Amino acid sequence: MIPFTPSPDRYNEIPFRPCGASGLQLPAIALGLWHNFGDDRPFQTQRDIVRRAFDLGVFHFDLANNYGPPAGSTEENFGRILQKDFLPFRHELILATKAGWDMWEGPHGFGGSRKYLLTSLDESLKRLGTDHVDIFYHHRPDPDTPIEESMVALHQAVTSGKALYAGISSYSVNATKEAAAIMRDLGTPLVIHQPSYSMLNRWVEDDSPSLLEAAAEEGMGVIGFSALAQGLLTDRYLDGIPEGSRLAEGKLSKKFFTDDILGHVRALNDIAADRGQTLAQMAIAWVLRDQGKASLTTALIGASSVSQLEDSVKAAEKLDFTDDELAAIDEHAVESGINQWWGATSSR
Repeated sequence: MIPFTPSPDRYNEIPFRPCGASGLQLPAIALGLWHNFGDDRPFQTQRDIVRRAFDLGVFHFDLANNYGPPAGSTEENFGRILQKDFLPFRHELILATKAGWDMWEGPHGFGGSRKYLLTSLDESLKRLGTDHVDIFYHHRPDPDTPIEESMVALHQAVTSGKALYAGISSYSVNATKEAAAIMRDLGTPLVIHQPSYSMLNRWVEDDSPSLLEAAAEEGMGVIGFSALAQGLLTDRYLDGIPEGSRLAEGKLSKKFFTDDILGHVRALNDIAADRGQTLAQMAIAWVLRDQGKASLTTALIGASSVSQLEDSVKAAEKLDFTDDELAAIDEHAVESGINQWWGATSSR
């Protein structure tokens, strides 16, 4: 077997940014394996995407214990890719995994207990075939577990050497500040927050301070997922719901696909064309735009093919916006309730 030889120019393709107040540097674009890396997709396609991503400067790969289908298969498949291609480059990779959503039967197969989080991390490491991950997240706040217990589990994950950094995902502003204070006292500061964020899902900008501002105040970086609003912010739906799409297959509620939203998406597509970008590229660039201290560290993208990956990564070529462009986008980048996750509605 011919060994994988990555591009020698891989660190010249995408800018990387400091992750909050830590020494961790992350690429502006990271590859998320939420979809397209389970046992329902060809393994070679997955392998081609990951290899091409690394060639393009994407060295941060984001997973979770329950990604699939079936749950756990994404970590197993990535572990196979790691063994086949990336062991010589493991020290260059930022691997992240999470626990919080349903994973196995019984009362300790989900949530935020110390039992669940640390057991899940051990199982994730087995599937990945590595002795540590670079970032371990609590995937969502658990109203049935004291936040102190979840944070102690993250602290133990780091002090045990099984994770280098700790993060949280989909936590509200108040929960973020509480979690950050606990972890700071424990001596293991949270370095990153992962919320959903897109032009049609702007909850992280709400309130004062906003989640983006609160994370910056706590010294945390932010990696936003679903910048494409589950595919709505692409050219795929401009003329209706195509066969085989997430909407057509019922993986995304059709309540999100209204005439009003479609009108906004079409207008945003026109703005992207004027910028010389695809709508997907502009949507990714927009979440990465300069917002001062409240700017994102990284946009988390998905990819079902090498060509889709390449198109999305091109967003990094044009991250600047004029004031007129931002004003035009703001007319159509309206909160549309496209948020299927915990954080935007949690009171914690």
